[in-house]
Amino acid sequence: MNYTPFISFKKYRSLFSKALMIAVLAMSFFACKKDYLQDGSITDGSITGDQVWGNDAYARGVLNSAYFNIPEGFSIDGGGGMLASGTDEAVNSGVNANLSIFNNGTWGPLRTVDDEYSNLYEGLRKVNLFLENLPKSEIIPTDGLSVQDDKSRLEGQAYFLRALFHFELMKRYGAITLATRVFSREENLNLPKNTYKECLDQIIADCDKAIATKLPLFTRETATTANPYPWRTGDYGRATKTAAMGLKSRLLLYAASPLFATQSGVTWQQAADAAKVIIDLNLHSLRTNYTNVFNFGADPYNNEVLFATRAQNRNDIEQQQAPISYDGATGRTNPTQEMIDAFETTNGKLVSDPTNTLYNANNPYVNRDPRLALTVNYNGRVFKSKAVQTYVGGADGLNRNINATKTGYYMRKFLSESATWNQQSNTLARRPWVVMRYAEILLNYAEALNEAQGIAAMTEVLKHVNLVRARTGVAMPALQTTNPTGNGYVAPTKEAIRERIQNERRVELCFEGHRFYDVRRWKLGETFLNKPVTGMRITIDGAGVTTYTRFEVEKRYFQEKNYLYPFSQNTINRQPALIQNTGY
Repeated sequence: MNYTPFISFKKYRSLFSKALMIAVLAMSFFACKKDYLQDGSITDGSITGDQVWGNDAYARGVLNSAYFNIPEGFSIDGGGGMLASGTDEAVNSGVNANLSIFNNGTWGPLRTVDDEYSNLYEGLRKVNLFLENLPKSEIIPTDGLSVQDDKSRLEGQAYFLRALFHFELMKRYGAITLATRVFSREENLNLPKNTYKECLDQIIADCDKAIATKLPLFTRETATTANPYPWRTGDYGRATKTAAMGLKSRLLLYAASPLFATQSGVTWQQAADAAKVIIDLNLHSLRTNYTNVFNFGADPYNNEVLFATRAQNRNDIEQQQAPISYDGATGRTNPTQEMIDAFETTNGKLVSDPTNTLYNANNPYVNRDPRLALTVNYNGRVFKSKAVQTYVGGADGLNRNINATKTGYYMRKFLSESATWNQQSNTLARRPWVVMRYAEILLNYAEALNEAQGIAAMTEVLKHVNLVRARTGVAMPALQTTNPTGNGYVAPTKEAIRERIQNERRVELCFEGHRFYDVRRWKLGETFLNKPVTGMRITIDGAGVTTYTRFEVEKRYFQEKNYLYPFSQNTINRQPALIQNTGY
């Protein structure tokens, strides 16, 4: 049987779904009406685990199915709720939205949100099952590879996914129970946590194993000396060496941060070095069009992307996030005024800077960092050929209907101008969820190097922050420590540069799920997440005078225990040796 392209996995799901049930759930006999064997024949009766691993498509299918366990951030509650609404980035417009648990002080074992615990361990079971059985699997090599090299490439994917699933667990819960083998139903599964350091070391080891395999270096079609085993277009969304490097960079950045540094023993210099390895490869680059980093069009998986999920043709993102006057959209993610204020003016000054003469409170969206207009639908911004109306009484305004913005803003990032919905004939746009991209790596390096070396590395630190700011179409002035006019000026101290790097992450990576974990790893939850968030009420009087008034949208609560997720009570009941995270 020929190799099944990853992008077409759904087409083949019926072909090997029964085999996956055997392989993943029980590895025992399973009665079914028709079974597809390695030679393509169909037989009535049962198929065995040996037949799964003796069939190229079935064996690959076990690994393929693990990719479906990667969490996606477009809708963590099934209704368009995003992790941004659990931070000071946004408010969710849904009535009684489940995401409010993050913010209202009720988050706990009996009230969980974004609970990926079972899903991620399911993914771990799949990859461990695959790794254990790959040596005996009948793999038909593709792309001119030998059997050995093709198995190495498959192995690399599995090691990357195992590292990613463990990391996704650890960033939520801290120390967790490692799953590096297939557990039997007959054994005692009431297992305790491993230490944070043990979890860290395992993820690093799996990243390094993935890097050492025959994985493609990065996601491009053309074979080169540096990239002799490229993925075909139909395989974009699979693991690469730089994806494993990127995961290692993020892992070490988190581990070196105040929340975890004592447990991990990781230094900031180690985190800086991990990011620099990727930079020095000179393979990835910043895309010139910021919007098209996420809306791929004719250039899927561009060079800024280190790793993204499988791409789907979809319009649910627009239907859930566009302003309410756009064909019945539900406008779920409403940026806060705090998020808007993080965008500098075009002279490189913060709007809170009293010397900033470019900021006009009576016309607040002019002379702003271009990324504001690229990520937020604010009043008057043109989206899909018409102006957004968030003023009171406007088509998208406060209290217009049950789904209307709660803050005076709607999210723009990720939305495609070409997608249509609620029409007789709808148009879809092809998008994956971008898990890692090069801009993050540059900012990882700058942050870690600043923490490791301070002013001694100031030039190198600012150089890499400024690469992000200089992107074509953004072109914000460079941050610098000497500037007579004050434009882009940063006081030449480690602390001042730290604040500007943190703000740069807040702006560049907004709504991508980073802020939730950044604030926690910095141990700044009490600073940013334990106070009300605000919005902007815009009114227009009979004379056409527009007034902007900041108002409180909702109170927010953050406690020490909220630095980590609680394990659900069901999980603790099944696995009491796990022990609940402190405070819950």
